Amino acid sequence: MGCVGVGKNEGEIGEAYAMDPVTVIKGDGPVILGQPHSGLFIPAEIEARLNECGRARLDTDWHVDRLYDGLVPGASIVRANFHRYVIDANRDPSGASLYPGQNTTGLVPVVTFDNAPIWTRAPDDAEIEARRMLYHAAYHRALAGEIARVKAQHGFSVLYDCHSIRSEAPFLFEGRLPDLNLGDNGGKTCDRAITRAAKKACKGQNVFSYVVNGRFRGGWTTRQYGRPHENIHAIQMEIAQSCYLETQAPPFAYDEERAKALRGVLREILSEIARAASGLYR
Repeated sequence: MGCVGVGKNEGEIGEAYAMDPVTVIKGDGPVILGQPHSGLFIPAEIEARLNECGRARLDTDWHVDRLYDGLVPGASIVRANFHRYVIDANRDPSGASLYPGQNTTGLVPVVTFDNAPIWTRAPDDAEIEARRMLYHAAYHRALAGEIARVKAQHGFSVLYDCHSIRSEAPFLFEGRLPDLNLGDNGGKTCDRAITRAAKKACKGQNVFSYVVNGRFRGGWTTRQYGRPHENIHAIQMEIAQSCYLETQAPPFAYDEERAKALRGVLREILSEIARAASGLYR
């Protein structure tokens, strides 16, 4: 993909979040929607060191917040407002790879999902640590706090980690990605009843393809918080952006008609997940 900008006002939109790296919306239900990659904010001093590819913010989970808006009555939302090029909230803070032996991007990415450089001068270890404390840690404090609050209220909590990506990214995976990609790290991050319920909802519709524990088995967030033996369940959903965008290139416009069909399926998936989780604790 070429490094064409997404529009001069994207950074201006992000500036609104300069003093607030995380948005938390507290609900009264058991489901928490984690949204680590839909944010656009990049501080000016960091953006000045990005090249054209970096400033284009190509690897954003475009419009994920809009896609899930209003789907789950009572759901809590924890959203990172900073862009993943500042620091990736879904990466191990130690820098360890999520998928050893496979291409991926790091805690602070140095290339795009097409392996194109994004920096004129990449951050050093000291700067990465400063970003970790200011942004990554802030997101996970908020997320951990919301998980604890919801569990205290209901006796359990379900983290549903919301992601999207281009359907084709040869640097990361071969071929075309299925539309809906569920991950529970091989059954380790949530009770199998929850995964079965999500799979059932996927299987019950005939519009979108799906897979469980394919290329995306659950990122660091899912693996870090998913502790079913402690009544904390986590599952990741990675959506191919072809399902709801007009085009998977700048300006990455939201397609209302495509999104309407997808939102109906996501609503059913989330409803089934909540129902299955609640059934475990009756």
